[in-house]
Amino acid sequence: MSVKVVLLEDEDLVRGGIRMILDVDPDIEVVAEGSDGSVAVELALKHRPDVVLTDIQMPGVGGLEATQRLAALPDPPAVIVLTTFDLDEYVYSALQNGAVGFLLKDTSPQELTRAVHTVARGEAMLSPRITTKLLSAFSTSAPAQSAKAQLEKLTAREREVAVAVAQGLSNAEIANALHMSQSTVKVHIGRIMTKLGAANRTQVAITTHDAGLA
Repeated sequence: MSVKVVLLEDEDLVRGGIRMILDVDPDIEVVAEGSDGSVAVELALKHRPDVVLTDIQMPGVGGLEATQRLAALPDPPAVIVLTTFDLDEYVYSALQNGAVGFLLKDTSPQELTRAVHTVARGEAMLSPRITTKLLSAFSTSAPAQSAKAQLEKLTAREREVAVAVAQGLSNAEIANALHMSQSTVKVHIGRIMTKLGAANRTQVAITTHDAGLA
């Protein structure tokens, strides 16, 4: 079954280029496009996409507010934020409010399509080039002591998984590194998110980073 994608980008040339890249993948279907975040919820309800790719800066309703609106839906799609800037406070806010992916617009076609498939599977996808910089620059919402206290709720094994998540590893990579099955990794991540009150893997990564473990 194809991954259904809604694309939000105000620049026609950029939007057309992204669509061309995605159309090459037979397992990805762009079901709708928009040039303003104001149509995000309407398109999501009409087309039920698995993934929404949104620019962070658009006239009218931007990607940050669009992400917030999408996250409030009963069965929200996975949101990937696209940006020109590798350090953008709006991106951090978007991640905190439900986005599960963050990519630069100069991302390679292969990385873009891989990101779509990754978030459709329920995993997070941050541009490897800037993951560490992003976390270092913006993960200051919780003091280190508070983050450490949060991680004390986890078992030793769960902390190992949390660190692996913060390092940007996929479920398959975590399973290989920690010698467990992917299904066990998913169980651990679910428990970690519940204990930390995290909405997604990115928030787990941020808390782990704030605690000084990543």
